[in-house]
Amino acid sequence: MSSGQRIGSAWSLLVGSALVFLLLIWGTAAIAQEPAAVDVTAAEIEAVYETLGDSIDKQIRIVDIGSETNVGVGILERGATTPGGPLRGLVHHDVAEIYYILEGSGTLVTGGAMRDIRELPADNGAVTHLVGPSSFGTSAGGGVEREVGPGDVVVIPAGTFHAFSHIESRVKYLSFRVDPEQKLPAGYANPALQ
Repeated sequence: MSSGQRIGSAWSLLVGSALVFLLLIWGTAAIAQEPAAVDVTAAEIEAVYETLGDSIDKQIRIVDIGSETNVGVGILERGATTPGGPLRGLVHHDVAEIYYILEGSGTLVTGGAMRDIRELPADNGAVTHLVGPSSFGTSAGGGVEREVGPGDVVVIPAGTFHAFSHIESRVKYLSFRVDPEQKLPAGYANPALQ
């Protein structure tokens, strides 16, 4: 091997090693910048809960969890219902919800047919920051009723009618909203957290 070939081989080895080193450093830095998790503390939940006022539902945070999916965490409270009237509820077209009951109890109906259907306007706050494109209407029957209380979890797939048919006094619950279409704004934090 000539001295020119040795210098060329040494140079190739040096450049190759430098590239590997830079890639390792860049990859480590990229991994170090990824958040390990996003916390939603009890204090944050209560801070947002205190702002409910006349609203029944407020989003606490919306987090991009990767794979083009967001998860929202909301706090809700529904008051007593009057039995006997038509059962009005919602269908979220793209967002699934997971309810975790904190306080109170009631009868939750999921599934079945819906009539008198009306789409929520695209600029409605519930569509833009809570549950994505949705419609509301009246139950046409065929749903499943279940009693829910503290500690219970109910998973409601996207496209499923849901409503409380009976609440004695109130139900306070968290809703974890799985948004695989990223309709909700990732990185959102309720203004009460500022």
